[in-house]
Amino acid sequence: MLAVVLSKNARARAVQLPAWNEALGLPRPWDQQWSLRMQQIVAYESDLLDYGDIFDGSKEIENKVEALKAEARAELGRVLALGGAIAAIESGYMKKALVESNAERLRAIEAGETKVVGVNAFTSSEPSPLAVEDGQSIMTVSDAVEYEQIEKLKAWRASRDAKAVTAALKKLEAAARENRNIMEPSIACAKAQVTTGEWSETLRLVFGEYRAPTGVTLLMRGEASQSIADVRQAVEALARKLGTRPKFLVGKPGLDGHSNGAEQIAVRAADCGFEVSYDGIRLTPEQIVTTAIDQCVHVVGLSILSGSHVPLVRDVMNRMRSAGLGHVPVVAGGIIPPEDVLVLKQLGVAKVYTPKDFDMNCIMTDLVRLIDARESERAATISCATTQSTG
Repeated sequence: MLAVVLSKNARARAVQLPAWNEALGLPRPWDQQWSLRMQQIVAYESDLLDYGDIFDGSKEIENKVEALKAEARAELGRVLALGGAIAAIESGYMKKALVESNAERLRAIEAGETKVVGVNAFTSSEPSPLAVEDGQSIMTVSDAVEYEQIEKLKAWRASRDAKAVTAALKKLEAAARENRNIMEPSIACAKAQVTTGEWSETLRLVFGEYRAPTGVTLLMRGEASQSIADVRQAVEALARKLGTRPKFLVGKPGLDGHSNGAEQIAVRAADCGFEVSYDGIRLTPEQIVTTAIDQCVHVVGLSILSGSHVPLVRDVMNRMRSAGLGHVPVVAGGIIPPEDVLVLKQLGVAKVYTPKDFDMNCIMTDLVRLIDARESERAATISCATTQSTG
């Protein structure tokens, strides 16, 4: 709120605070009211609107603005030198710059150079009202809603003119293949009651599916802190035991686009000596399990910040067991309330990490121990089975 009310020239027309529990569930009516009341109090109980910009004429503000402009112009120069924004995106430059910037921020947090209240400073806290046991503080959608919506969709498809739908989709496909404007056939699809999924799948068949560059550089960096060096030694010891470098699949199932956590875990794991696979956001559970099979991974990490961690993890775990990967440990990370942590562990998740677990080297050490323990258990089971069969 302060950032948008202190400066009139930079002021927003409205402030949205839809939910302080956004990553856990939906905004409750009280959350929405809170956002509205804050704006009403500022507008009607203060004299803020009676004055111009209170920072006009401030040398400190002017100097900071000019410094930001200089940095922005320098960055624009780098982007233009690459051929413009599209070229900078396609080359991976933009995403790589974001990932590296965040990696440096996390390094500073781990080292204590940057203070984050509640993370690495002033960590004692009173219990959160979002974690009360009655479950009423977080508004979530019942699993039944999904099945109800599926039935509604089936009924919708059954009631429409199937021939008109097929004809409309064929015209859409033809326009796409012939590189014509797809707006007119898209409108015809809408009038024929084609669903968004059918429309997008038709275009996907023609153009394929775009996967943006992840910006993640998966390599061991030269210099390393003592804690990273210790993890590297542990990874090397595990590699000698396995006969290969431990393989770590970092997957982001679901529709959330919050990729920072997954990216930084992937970067740090590679820096510690893991062989890492990370293909970006919005993967299906099926895609994640297929990759786990193809690459013979030793551990799978799931990053979910959409609030749908339970159904997504359940799906991944079921698919992994069906694929004969029940021995591969799975860890999960996200903004996950304590009661859901228990649910995930009951589903078979070995470790659950939340924002308070900011020390990534500790997470890497956990992964080494998990892989070592699971592989030892597996070897013992195979040995026992062999002994019984020969006996």
